[in-house]
Amino acid sequence: MFASPLLTVLLALTERVAGAAGVGPEAARQRMLPILAQTIANYAALGAPGTLSGPIVRGDVETVRKHLRVLCKVPAARDVYVALARASLRYLPVKNRAAMKKILER
Repeated sequence: MFASPLLTVLLALTERVAGAAGVGPEAARQRMLPILAQTIANYAALGAPGTLSGPIVRGDVETVRKHLRVLCKVPAARDVYVALARASLRYLPVKNRAAMKKILER
């Protein structure tokens, strides 16, 4: 299956990003679990378009710019962020699509 092993990799990268911010892996997992559980519940009830949240769906270019700058500390995570953000632009309802596309192409 595509989703399960790659989701695990995404979670491992998330722990690395937390580590770059000074948060240990166990603390990162404990902080992520409620958010992940709610995301899975939302996905089950609403599907992907109704579940996406955060700066990309809002079209918040400044926050995405800040994320990209901070993620330079963990290049693999930055690459994944950009790839998933680009997929969001292609497959999900996103505001400010043109500006988002421009910032992700840099």
